[in-house]
Amino acid sequence: MKLNCVVVDDSSIQRMIIAKLVNNHTNLHLIGDFSNAIEARSCMSVHNVDLIFLDIEMPVISGFDFLDGLKIKPQIIFITSKAEYAMKAFDYDATDYLQKPIAIDRFNASVRRAIDLHSLKKENKEEEGDHIFIKSNLKKLKIYTSKIKWIEAFGDYVRVVTEEDSNLVLSTMKSFENDLSKEKFIRVHKSYIINIDKVERFNSKFAEIGITKIPLSRNKKEDLIKALSFA
Repeated sequence: MKLNCVVVDDSSIQRMIIAKLVNNHTNLHLIGDFSNAIEARSCMSVHNVDLIFLDIEMPVISGFDFLDGLKIKPQIIFITSKAEYAMKAFDYDATDYLQKPIAIDRFNASVRRAIDLHSLKKENKEEEGDHIFIKSNLKKLKIYTSKIKWIEAFGDYVRVVTEEDSNLVLSTMKSFENDLSKEKFIRVHKSYIINIDKVERFNSKFAEIGITKIPLSRNKKEDLIKALSFA
């Protein structure tokens, strides 16, 4: 098993040290090393990243601010020269917290912990099915994607409608479109993403899920037919 990693540290020397440790570890694959959070975020938008080695004190955007801006968070191993951030780091569900200078045995122990957690999450995902996490009313909720009926733009929010209930999330339709399986979810209108497994019938204007009629954009009927044929 290899975990895809990025290193984010404004110190070129520290980046080089950590990148070398990553490259020398048989269970890690270095996607890239970056001097700031903006470059790292851009990389993560196109690459699947399992683990971030993250400095905390960086100019413009700190390590904590960087994490606050991520919708989906990989595992985090904080790397810093100061001990006083440790408590806050674990508020971010950090896998580990390493102080500079980094000892190889301590680094390897952190990586082993990350690998074990990755394996456990993979096993749980296979047992439970695909899911996403959303934040609604200041609560973090786990939503199984198989239970999502549709997702609807709702002003500055997005409404996630499931078999049990619905929740408003401060997010964008584009974010959900990127996070959900392209095989199971399709955007049929600027304001709607639907779970194709939930579609009971449709015509040129609407897709029906239960008693709800979801509007279809003019050019989306053929996309829906194609998606349903592969479902």
